[in-house]
Amino acid sequence: MDKREFLKKLNDLERAFQADAQNPESYKCVECDHCSGCMFCTKCSTCYRCTYCERCVNCNECTHCKGCTNCHKSSYCEESVDCTGSSYLIYCRSCADSTFCFGCVGLRGKDFHILNERYDRKTYFQVVAKLKKELGLA
Repeated sequence: MDKREFLKKLNDLERAFQADAQNPESYKCVECDHCSGCMFCTKCSTCYRCTYCERCVNCNECTHCKGCTNCHKSSYCEESVDCTGSSYLIYCRSCADSTFCFGCVGLRGKDFHILNERYDRKTYFQVVAKLKKELGLA
């Protein structure tokens, strides 16, 4: 097989994959495409082993996330991107092993942060409630 033949076959495989938007080994996924091993997801794309997610793209092993992209092993995150091993993140980017963060970027192993600033638990939830109303999330 020469370079030209290899590239042609590769291109054919890519086109066939894009044309077939099935969700192998998935269960009760609605309006999802190219997801694998997912359950009870809605409007997700190219996710793997996610459950109860909505509007997620390229996420793996996430649960109850909404509008996330490239998140992995995370739960209850919303509108977050490139986050790993985290829970209850909202509008976060590139965070890992963090919980209860809102609008944070690049945090590792942090809890109760808003815009990368630490808050006590009670104040965090008070400020987040106000922010959610302002942003139309509540």
